[in-house]
Amino acid sequence: MASSNFADTRYAGTKDPARLSGKLVTLIGGSGFFGTHVAQDLLSTGARLRIASRNPERSHSLKPLANLGQIQFARCNITHADSVRAAVSGADAVVNLVGAFEGDLNAIQGEGAGRVAHIAREAGVMAFVHVSAIGADEHSQIPYQHSKGVGERTVLEAFPDVTILRPSILFGGEDEFLNMFGGLISKFPALPVFAPEAEMQPLYVDDAAAAVLAALQDSDAHGGKIYEIAGPERLSMLEINRRIAQAQGRDPTFLPLPDAVGRMMAKVMGALPGGPINADQYAMLAQGNVASGTKPGLDALGVTPRPMTLYLDRWMTRFRKHGRFTETRA
Repeated sequence: MASSNFADTRYAGTKDPARLSGKLVTLIGGSGFFGTHVAQDLLSTGARLRIASRNPERSHSLKPLANLGQIQFARCNITHADSVRAAVSGADAVVNLVGAFEGDLNAIQGEGAGRVAHIAREAGVMAFVHVSAIGADEHSQIPYQHSKGVGERTVLEAFPDVTILRPSILFGGEDEFLNMFGGLISKFPALPVFAPEAEMQPLYVDDAAAAVLAALQDSDAHGGKIYEIAGPERLSMLEINRRIAQAQGRDPTFLPLPDAVGRMMAKVMGALPGGPINADQYAMLAQGNVASGTKPGLDALGVTPRPMTLYLDRWMTRFRKHGRFTETRA
């Protein structure tokens, strides 16, 4: 078992941050929203980090959080084997965080993920965490879900002891989920709601980062397994919009769109430059984004997720009419 030596030197089946101290962890795609939160957790354990991505400069804000020599940055393209080899060279552990909604998704999330796993195995990496997504399905007709499913298969083939995490949609103070809806709700008195009855289980990004850390801290226990990690609340899209509006102290009119209308509008918007939603994204939205219950979840990783509403009042302050001076509602 590839992870056993790694576990013997660092972990004894318990989560002890000190056991990561001094180990080199490469975060492929580590300059993104999720990656920077994972990086902060790892830095706090004393691990050495290598942030590898196409645009590593986007994560330079992490520098003040690191001790001297604790963090380094590498330019890496998951579709180029040589750059991946350079990024994982000498690493004790690798976390693949790369994801995309545009471009050649199979090259990035399918074959690309398998390439990272294969090269990590060749390089002698002892622990590997791959971030997939709830809904990953190699047999899906939706390119995003299909490529995520292919990625899981190719990763498992190349690195059988991998820990695969399937997160639901992530939220956080600087996300592109709550902030997108927050911005729209603050500007318009009436808004359409796509797939209003579709259920979501939004997951706090720091809880998702804690899941990555837990998988690394006990790679023997979690290796070779797939976890579905989701938030504690199942909320419809309409309810999510209402809660965001309430946190802003606003009372807009929400217009739930019938499925046929939503699909047609998404198809039209998808053909426009910078359209907010396309047909594939609508199809995934309509499916919902909740854990299936057939895989272990955050509890098996020792993580207790926090609800979105715990943070909404604070994060929506900037969208209120008078900012922090707005009188909040009971």
